Amino acid sequence: MNTVAARLRPLAGHRLFWPALVLAVMVAANTIHRPGFLAIEVKNGHLYGTPVDILRLSAPLILVALGMTLVIATGGIDLSVGSLCATSGAIACLHISQAPDQDSPSTVFTALALAFGAALVLGAWNGVLVAVIGIQPIIATLILMVAGRGLAQLVTEGQIITINSGPYRAIGLGHFLTLPLAVFIALGAALLIAAFTRRTALGLIVESVGGNAEASRLAGIRSSRVIFLVYVVSAACAAVAGFMMTANVSSADGNAAGLWVELDAILAVVIGGTSLAGGRFSLGGTILGALIIQTLTTTVYAMNISPQTSLLFKAVVVIAVCLIQSPAFRARFGRRRGGATPGPTVPRREKAQVPS
Repeated sequence: MNTVAARLRPLAGHRLFWPALVLAVMVAANTIHRPGFLAIEVKNGHLYGTPVDILRLSAPLILVALGMTLVIATGGIDLSVGSLCATSGAIACLHISQAPDQDSPSTVFTALALAFGAALVLGAWNGVLVAVIGIQPIIATLILMVAGRGLAQLVTEGQIITINSGPYRAIGLGHFLTLPLAVFIALGAALLIAAFTRRTALGLIVESVGGNAEASRLAGIRSSRVIFLVYVVSAACAAVAGFMMTANVSSADGNAAGLWVELDAILAVVIGGTSLAGGRFSLGGTILGALIIQTLTTTVYAMNISPQTSLLFKAVVVIAVCLIQSPAFRARFGRRRGGATPGPTVPRREKAQVPS
């Protein structure tokens, strides 16, 4: 037993160890509760099963969380990603619904281009408010969080826009090489962001801006440009996630699409080991965090937990996960289990004698 603990001790210091361990424990618990949890079967040349569903449903959250990771790494926050999902999905579905041929590839491409361009403009708006005008990120993005949801309602005129487009539906429900196409889209986005942040100096620049923006500016880094860029990237990721969300149901609901996804994205980033204070970030940890969130959601549904208590259940589990990852908590818990370690003896100062 001591040998196993000695071998695991170096791994425990890796930032991905605890998220991976939590995910493995959740999968094991689900397998015990439902023996067929990991069962995967092939139908019509495609893979189906709970693990495949978790990967497919995690794809939009992974996209949003990747953009959120870069924003948080600069010391900011983006509360508008849910509204951006709803707005981009609404614009795309509105254009497709008004087209005479909804299955036309050109129609779908034009719809995606218009919606993606609108999302970039809105992301640039966030970037200007934060990087140029200097508004606090939580306030600047809160503005678009409210206004963007209203914009989505304006685009849909308060109605649910239903479409019947095979090419657009494929974004969320299509398959490629037996796996859901959404998984490859999320994987491609992750690899692209990793290539720019880990194979170039961009990642180091983002971390330096998040660690100390003023020191980075004095070192010659144009912090405002970096901050502006990450908000645009976050909006782009949210737009693609919005396409997936609306493609899954072949409709756009300006009120429900992307609702509270910003909170799940922040949780995924934190669970993945990225500090909300900014600085160093982990894209791999963010992906594991998104998988944990989606696996937890699937667990809640599988255990027939009522909707009234499911959010409380998720909150308790997320708190437990964050505590498990905390080095300070593990150190304090370990000291209590092993007993109090006597500290160095400090001589006690005697009170001065006051002559009577």
